[in-house]
Amino acid sequence: MSIHEVFMPALSSTMTEGKIVSWVKSPGDKVEKGETVVVVESDKADMDVESFYEGYLAHIIVPAGDSAPVGNAIAFIAETEAEIADAVAKASSISAAVVAPLAAASKGSSATAVVEPVTTSQNGSNHREGRIVASPRAKKLAKELKVDLNAIAGSGPFGRIVAEDVETAAGKVSAPPTVTPITAPVTTPISTPAAPKPLPAPVSAVVPSQTTPFTTLQNAVIRGMVASLAVPEFRVSYTITTDALDKLYKQLKSKGVTMTALLAKAVAVTLQKHPLLNASYSDQGIVYHSGINIAVAVAMDDGGLITPVLQNADQVDIYSLSRNWKSLVERARAKQLQPEEYSTGTFTVSNLGMFGVDTFDAILPPGQGSILAIGASRPQVVATTDGMFGVKQQMQVNITCDHRIIYGAHAAAFLQDLAKLIETNTQSLTM
Repeated sequence: MSIHEVFMPALSSTMTEGKIVSWVKSPGDKVEKGETVVVVESDKADMDVESFYEGYLAHIIVPAGDSAPVGNAIAFIAETEAEIADAVAKASSISAAVVAPLAAASKGSSATAVVEPVTTSQNGSNHREGRIVASPRAKKLAKELKVDLNAIAGSGPFGRIVAEDVETAAGKVSAPPTVTPITAPVTTPISTPAAPKPLPAPVSAVVPSQTTPFTTLQNAVIRGMVASLAVPEFRVSYTITTDALDKLYKQLKSKGVTMTALLAKAVAVTLQKHPLLNASYSDQGIVYHSGINIAVAVAMDDGGLITPVLQNADQVDIYSLSRNWKSLVERARAKQLQPEEYSTGTFTVSNLGMFGVDTFDAILPPGQGSILAIGASRPQVVATTDGMFGVKQQMQVNITCDHRIIYGAHAAAFLQDLAKLIETNTQSLTM
């Protein structure tokens, strides 16, 4: 019997689990070797997963929308149509082996388990038709109040039916307890005014809290930030006058040049003189990278953070660099980046100046030695060399470094040369 398992692949070095975005093939479809079978959401992109085998997609273990750890089986491929039934039986036996211990644990319960039929949709995702998602308390109340759960729209997370939904459907409103006035015995024929009836206490609706699960991208960011806690970091700040850079940007903006590309280019050119700032730590020693790859942090619309990489930014002209950056951002937000386009950075730039932020500290990404935080450029009153006062555009930059390989003097020298380039030699960025 030739039945092969399709495993959840490791699409990046930091990936521990993947989420099935969609199945390109449905059960029973013919599959060629090297043909895309499923689309998987890795840490930061959606990737096509190809089949290593030729045959037929026999059974899907992990449906679209669900996740599985790297290395776990997500489907079966049978070499012949005749073996499809055997693959389905194999999958059923695996499921039974998992369910059996659970059934044994609940032995003695008076509740009867009802097995719901499973149907396979056209895209290969397993869906239980007519399945009701309700909390245990809601199910118990529904039995007591004789309420049909099928007729209730749940207000809980992902449409889950909660107890309040059942009570509302049953028309049961919890009223405050009424106070019965105690009548004193009448000892005289003189009539007394009736005591005023107490006002009912206001009923306040309690809105339950909702928990939104982390996305795959957010989980990847979480793992990276936790890993950064193990690195001894230090930070150095510097003030840079940007009048010359702003003037150059105004000249080149109509040609498609972006400020992000200009800043990345300036950082990359400065790193040529400071290779240690472009290096990273390893247990064997300092890793000096052959290329200067500038990663730039981009916030995603649906949460999370990704750092598209401008490869060899010091060697690419500013116009091509700007076109590359525009393409990277568009594909990043469409989750179409390849791993080498977001995981090969040697130095990271994080720019919150576009949001009006004056200064901030950036957290060092794992596997890198430095990250530069850039604030907004604002007009400042400064003293000139002739003893007068003037107004200049200035921005604050903060660099965070791995103190295991980089020291304060190294970071200060880098920032000093970066400032000199931006303030007095911006024309070199267009060469």
